[in-house]
Amino acid sequence: MENTRITVRRDAPSIDSSSRKVCIVGASGKLGRYMVQHALDRGYEVVGVCRPQSVAKLDGFKGRISIVAGRTDDRDAIRRAVAGCDAVLTVLAPMGVRQYASQTAQAVLDLAPERARLVFSCGWHITLDGQDTYSRLFLTLVKVAGWVAKLVRYGEIDDQVLACRRIFESQRLWTVVRGSNLEEGETLGLPVWSRHVGDPILESNITRRVDFALFMVAAVENDDLIHKAPAIVGSRTPSALAHAAAALTRDLATVG
Repeated sequence: MENTRITVRRDAPSIDSSSRKVCIVGASGKLGRYMVQHALDRGYEVVGVCRPQSVAKLDGFKGRISIVAGRTDDRDAIRRAVAGCDAVLTVLAPMGVRQYASQTAQAVLDLAPERARLVFSCGWHITLDGQDTYSRLFLTLVKVAGWVAKLVRYGEIDDQVLACRRIFESQRLWTVVRGSNLEEGETLGLPVWSRHVGDPILESNITRRVDFALFMVAAVENDDLIHKAPAIVGSRTPSALAHAAAALTRDLATVG
């Protein structure tokens, strides 16, 4: 992806977290359900968007969240769901072959309240400024996965790239969180991040899904992430711990 010129705005609203209303687009998936729980843990009012056939997956939150049943690229469903929200968290799933991810992103960009924080999820294959460094194996796997997904009409990775290009070109208060490989398990805490894939801190390339969701929700209140595309990795992975140890050594040397 070509470099994108960004004009950064720093006028995100300051809102008491206890009164914050958030919409989670794609709430019924694994990542979405983790985000719902994290948002509730923070005292947020939560509105979830999911396909009608997936509403039952949210039964564990019955009575605690509002649900708008509809495809995430359904502009009417998005319009109703984001009304009055302070933040919209969107799972950019490259499903099907009808530009599902890009249509979802465009609906959120067009219809969310003007000063809402917009947080989107994607993978490491997305690049904001073209400065990411990928291994040949990684690029091959992405290419093969994209070809197979399109062949069986499961999804379009290229459409996720298009979705993120539209986000990057927008002047909305967006953050695109780029996830590493994911695993299940108990939380290990907020992931660490870097601007570019290929940085040593990210070498372990693994994050707990529950912690990916935690980073998404935490980004709502982190204005330093506005107009950034942080690439994340688990905070307890070997590469993250090695980075922390090296930083500590440098700090001690400076003090000494």
